[in-house]
Amino acid sequence: MSKRKTLPLPEGFSAEDIKIESSVCTGEKTIGFFSKSEKKLVQAELVRSQRDIEEFYAKYGLKMP
Repeated sequence: MSKRKTLPLPEGFSAEDIKIESSVCTGEKTIGFFSKSEKKLVQAELVRSQRDIEEFYAKYGLKMP
């Protein structure tokens, strides 16, 4: 059983910057680090289930709030 490597947080971001956005049109959800200066998600990934959210946090070695 190999342990997954955790990725470093993108420079200038912390766990508090993680945000989930939902499309108004399709309802599709994405998770990523919210850039206040660019007003968009960075490192965004599609969310299909709660497990995707848990895996996003785990990938960066963070605990879910």
